[in-house]
Amino acid sequence: MRTSLNLIAFLFGGSCLLFSCAKGSGYGSTNNTGGGGSTTTNITISGMAYSPSSVTVKKGAVIKWTNNDYGAHTVTADNGTSFNSGDIAAGGTYSYTASIVDTFKYHCTIHGLSMAGTLIVIP
Repeated sequence: MRTSLNLIAFLFGGSCLLFSCAKGSGYGSTNNTGGGGSTTTNITISGMAYSPSSVTVKKGAVIKWTNNDYGAHTVTADNGTSFNSGDIAAGGTYSYTASIVDTFKYHCTIHGLSMAGTLIVIP
């Protein structure tokens, strides 16, 4: 009986590890907010880059950028209208709720297009 329980625990733990790794490679860090079923995807700003630089989220998800650099950055849609954080000070955050299904290229207006990312919103 004990061997069966150990095997189940091992298999369950391994599947959680595999799920977590697969989800983390391309989807950013995603947390269930517990409210109305929406999720938050976390993007870190560090080393003059967005990490991950490309994320895919479902419509209605919240995307939260956290500035871990020493200077200010922005999160600004290339089209100039979809979203614009304004300056995010060091240690600050900016959140955006994905309400339109589309692909959005974005950048930091302070540092130009060399500091860029992509937000893909799916139905």
